[in-house]
Amino acid sequence: MDHNNYVIDQLISAKSIAARVEALADTISEHFHDTDKLVVVGLLRGSFVFIADLVRELDLPCEVDFLETSSYGNSMQSSKEVRILKDLRGEIEGRDILVVEDIVDTGHTLKHVIGLLQSRNPARLEVCALLDKPSRREVDVKATWTGFEIPDEFVVGYGIDYAQRNRNLGYIGSVRFIQD
Repeated sequence: MDHNNYVIDQLISAKSIAARVEALADTISEHFHDTDKLVVVGLLRGSFVFIADLVRELDLPCEVDFLETSSYGNSMQSSKEVRILKDLRGEIEGRDILVVEDIVDTGHTLKHVIGLLQSRNPARLEVCALLDKPSRREVDVKATWTGFEIPDEFVVGYGIDYAQRNRNLGYIGSVRFIQD
């Protein structure tokens, strides 16, 4: 199969995403209303669009930091081996942390990241994921807040890529490969 021969079907519209991001931000702002400064930790690269939109909607003082992990490379399947490519710049001990993830699939990456960050003794640690594919879960992990639950389809757009393509789409699309 030629992995360059595919079409993208819209799964979640830009309008639906914007409305859901606003609702998530309201819920998160209420949850962390008593914090003096929330540290929002984006998991690169897939979450960069989501985190940008989310932090602009938060009614809280916050700072943003990033972790970059890898478990996919250019493949469509997780290798289950999570590598940290870029660690946080700041200390999180005693701080309130919101991890922002693009998609929870098998759960291996998120479980690894939560374990890593919990070992640094944050005051609170919550997770917000734009997308959740519970049918693919292999480990027991769940985001505190989820934007959309989706079926077991390979998706792109709104920061999420396939082999570094399609991150710039304003919507979430399902990738469908075409047989030659």
